[in-house]
Amino acid sequence: MLFVLSAVAAAAPRGHGIAFGKWMTVKWFADAAGATPVEIKVRPLYVDGRLREYTLGEPHEVTDRVFVVQQAYRLNDALAEERGSQWKWQRGGWLLVERATGRVRRLSLPEFDPSASQAGWYRDYAAYCGISGKDGKRYAVVAQLGRRAPLLRQELATAPAGEMGCPAPAWQRAPARVTFTSAGGETHTFEVRGHDVDPAPAIETNEEPKAEEDP
Repeated sequence: MLFVLSAVAAAAPRGHGIAFGKWMTVKWFADAAGATPVEIKVRPLYVDGRLREYTLGEPHEVTDRVFVVQQAYRLNDALAEERGSQWKWQRGGWLLVERATGRVRRLSLPEFDPSASQAGWYRDYAAYCGISGKDGKRYAVVAQLGRRAPLLRQELATAPAGEMGCPAPAWQRAPARVTFTSAGGETHTFEVRGHDVDPAPAIETNEEPKAEEDP
């Protein structure tokens, strides 16, 4: 009996220790000129006690085995003729972490701009404001893990000059809907059903119109 239990224990897959370290406040240079640093908080991601990545923001649990979290990294800004390194923190894309295998891999989210896009997650869907590298236009994008092409890509209003930020869309469930807010304050709501995304129908009210009072 002891021999059998030992064999079963040896054959069972070992879990991987995945943990986050302490938060650190660092300076993020959003633009290439680096004239306006912004303070952000990052923390290390450890797998089996080894540093794998730096991250920012809270993770999103997709399943009990997989979660996603946004990457942060340091980029060497030194020129060839300069001595030493000049490390500057940057916002990166999103990482997918598998608890069972300890694997960490980068996600490919279409037209996601780490410096301006903020993703809103629901289940295995990511909604964000995508920015085209060709013309700089902004798009409402809904992507699903495991699918290369986005489920939704619809043009939004152009942002005012000098505005980089793009707010994270807001989700609701039953039915699953996501709302984007454009630069001009306009809202665009879409309903998500499996692999299909369509404009949400207008909300109907049962209230009867009020009768006008006589003067």
